[in-house]
Order: sequence, then structure tokens, then C-alpha cells
Amino acid sequence: MENNKNVIIAVLLMLAVWFYFNQNQKPADVPDNQTVATTVQPDVIAPAVVTTAVPSMTPSVVTSAPEIKVEIKTPLYTADFNSIGGRLDSMQLLNYGATAADNTVPVHVVEASTPRLATLGLQGKSGIDLNSETNYALLQKPIKSELTGTDSTEIVFRSTGTGIIIDRVYTLRADSYLIGVETRVMNTGTAALSGELEISLLQPWDASIKNDMVVFTGVSSLVDGKLEQVSVDDLKEESPTYGAGTTWTSFETKYFISAIIPTSGAADKVRIVRDGDIIRNYVVTPFFTIAPGTQQSYSYDAFFGPRDESILEAVGHQMTEAISYGIFTPIAVPLLKTLRFFYGYLGNYGLAIILLTVIIKLIFWPLTHKSYASMKSMQKLQPEMAKLKEKYKNDRQRQGQEMMEMYKKHRVNPMGGCLPMVIQIPVFFALYRVLYQAIELRHAPFMFWITDLADKDPYYITPIIMGATMFIQQKLTPSTADPMQQKIFLLMPVIFTALFLNFPAGLVIYWLVNNLLTITQQVYIHRTMS
Repeated sequence: MENNKNVIIAVLLMLAVWFYFNQNQKPADVPDNQTVATTVQPDVIAPAVVTTAVPSMTPSVVTSAPEIKVEIKTPLYTADFNSIGGRLDSMQLLNYGATAADNTVPVHVVEASTPRLATLGLQGKSGIDLNSETNYALLQKPIKSELTGTDSTEIVFRSTGTGIIIDRVYTLRADSYLIGVETRVMNTGTAALSGELEISLLQPWDASIKNDMVVFTGVSSLVDGKLEQVSVDDLKEESPTYGAGTTWTSFETKYFISAIIPTSGAADKVRIVRDGDIIRNYVVTPFFTIAPGTQQSYSYDAFFGPRDESILEAVGHQMTEAISYGIFTPIAVPLLKTLRFFYGYLGNYGLAIILLTVIIKLIFWPLTHKSYASMKSMQKLQPEMAKLKEKYKNDRQRQGQEMMEMYKKHRVNPMGGCLPMVIQIPVFFALYRVLYQAIELRHAPFMFWITDLADKDPYYITPIIMGATMFIQQKLTPSTADPMQQKIFLLMPVIFTALFLNFPAGLVIYWLVNNLLTITQQVYIHRTMS
């Protein structure tokens, strides 16, 4: 009876692993290289909400052509702005390739095929006459085509209407993925001006963006300190609205995130809307009234970059909350920090994974030793167990009592073989999440044919070797199961090999090294207890 319980528990655990990891994976970003032109100016962003007198403005408009493009390059990215809507057309991350190939193009986190698909659009509501397609004049032209070091610059787009002037001011820095976004509304009329403004983060949607079932892809917002996530499919049925307690709102994929961070007082509410294949995060200002001859300002930070914990931590505003490993986060975060620490010395994440595997194995060595020792003891008791089963085959209750007495007499725990395995399962799941979604592992090479630890082994060599080691491990594991149950267990290496074929190479390396260490431990236990 106890043998059957152990078999059932083990099979259920393996099935849990199967269902948890039964997914496809493969990121895909394909951009074109762009040229650039940019700026240098003081690194100043206006406070969130400011009401001041309107400065004297004789519009020194540089140009008012139908469409003006401003191209900017920094060591981190290239960004293209468009006067139509005063929006961001394109942004490429120069330190992140679309593939692991040496000649790959940079990842596009923003790529608008037409101006209407550009992000950071602005429109007026409730009395403010401003269309998101408004053609702005370029009031302040960048004075530098490329930013380096600690350079920064401003781009100012201006829309002039009857009794109103609206400036869109972008502040860019050479050493940051953050873009300062300020909106200035100036009342040049003779009557009070009232209304709202809403800035929008736009994300064109294509089903290929969501390339797996494990890592969340969709809209996430930090609202009153709580992470709110809405999948793109759910946006067909609902359009959530959040209040002034929204710290930031974003669209995130497996490795990258685009976000708007309103400063204090710049957001009264946030609306999430899906319109066909376009997702918009609207950040709406409070309703305001501006007296004649005065102006009001609202400022934001926009972030377009990697979901890298150290980078997001430098951004502040609790942006690190965007990185979640689900219920395994308390285990996953220390594992990732340990991997980074080892990488700092080894310079290779593959070697760091191997060293981490050894450390984990040493931590669990006493538990594993106890587990195999318990199974070995159970195996030795098999003849006596068979006699008890035969003697009390017609009295199951008495059979159970006698077996428990025998376990007590020989100090054997029938569940001792499964408990250590159960304890290690959360560690395995947490490490899986780390190796699968941490951007540090993206396109990180190991050696020989493994050039991307976050992708599968292209030749399936390591999964096959892993399956072979798992088979050896099964043969060395003491068992009290009947022949049919043992045959079922021998199928598990085949199932796991098939499952691991598409797993990240880094995870396969972890499992392979763990199997080799386990085999070593099993041989040691077998020799000492024989």
C-alpha cells in the first residue's frame, strides 16, 4: 500500500512538471538600422503641475513643414520623433540584438509603420482642442546629432491654436533609457481655459508577440502599491480604469517593457483600451482651469528598455515590481542574484549555472542522502513486506498495522523517499523561471554549439545526454515497486527528454549536472550501505 502511495506521489509530481512546462518559446524582434540626429542641453524636467505667467512668445519656429523627423542617437538607443502628433516613431536598443547572431539588427521596442502607430500621443478633452494627429512645429531643434557621456538634450514641438499654445518637450540623456516628457499648456486668450489632457502609450498587437505561456505578456500597472496585470485577450472583454494612485502603467513582453511614469499630480486616472490590434494606456490629467496669460505644466517619465532589475532599480518609482517570477519570486530572486555574483567572477553564465547547481546540490545533499538511504532500507525490507502481505492478505487493516510496526522497528520512514523530492520541486520551478525569463541569460553564450542559454539546444545534444543520465539515475535508485510500476518509472526519462528538447539550454545544463551529481551520490550511498 505504501509503495503505491510513493508511486502515485512521484507520478503526480512528474505530471505537474509536465503540465507546468508544456509551452512553446521563441522571441522575435526584427528592425532595420536607423541613422540618427540629436541634441545637448541642460537636464531639467519641469515639476509635475506648474501654473505660471505665460512668457512672451514670438514663436521662433524652426520649421513648420508637413512632417519633420528628429533622429537621436545615444550609446543605449536610437530614437526617432515625428512632428505629426509630436510623437515617438521608433526606438532601437543598441545593446540588445534581435537574435544571437553577430550581424543581427538591434531590437525595436517602438516601431511605427505609420505616424498613427507612434507612441506618446497627446490629445485634449473636455474643452481642450487638441487632436492626436495635430501637426506640430519644431520650436527647438536639437543642436547635436549624437549624445555621449553625460550629454542631454531637449526637443520642443509646438502647436499654436486660437487662444492656446501647447508645447511638447522631450528631454533625452545619453546614459539613461528614461525620456522626460513635459506638456505645457499656455492660455493666450482672454477667457479662462478648462479641460483635460491625456497622453497615451501605444502598442500595436500581433499574436506573435506572445511567444510562450509561462511569462506574462500584456498591460501591467502599479496601482496603490499593487501590480495589476491584464492580458491582451482579457482586454477584449474589459477596459480597466485605475485612479490617481497609479505609480506607472506599461506594456511588457518577456524581456522588454514600455512604461509611462506620471510625476506627482500629473495623473488623475489611467485607462487601458484595446481597439482592434492596438492597445493604449491613457494617462489622464486632472481637470484643470488656466487663467488668461498663465500656463500649466504636466511632466512624466517614459521608459523604453530591458526588463533588467538593476536598470529598473536605478529608474526608481518601484519599477522593479514589473519583474515577477510568480509565487516562486522569494526563491527566484536570490537564485538570480547568486547567478549574477558567480558571473562576475566567471564571465560565463553557463559556468555560473554549473557552479550554482553544485551549491544547490550541496545544500540538499543531507536530504537527498536521507532519501536514498530510506529507499535502500525499504528495499532491504522487501522480503519481510512480501511475507506480511501474504500472511494478512485478507485483512488489510491488520496488514497496515503490522507494516507500521515493522517500519518502527527498523526505523524506516515509508515517505522518506518522496519528501526530499517534494522540498526540491519549488527550487527547480524557481530556477526554471529565472533561466527562462531573466534578460541576463538572453543570447548569453556558453561554449561550443550553445550560443544562447535562454534558447533550446539547436542540436538537442544536451537533452539527450540528460535523458541518458536520468535513465542511469532511475536504474540506481532503490525501488520496492512491482515490475509493472518499475516499467512505468523507466518511461519517465523518455518523457522528460521529449519535454526538455525545447527547454532553455541553461535549464537543461542545470538538470544534467544535477543528475550527474545525484548519480555520484547514489553510487557512494550504495557502496557504504552494501
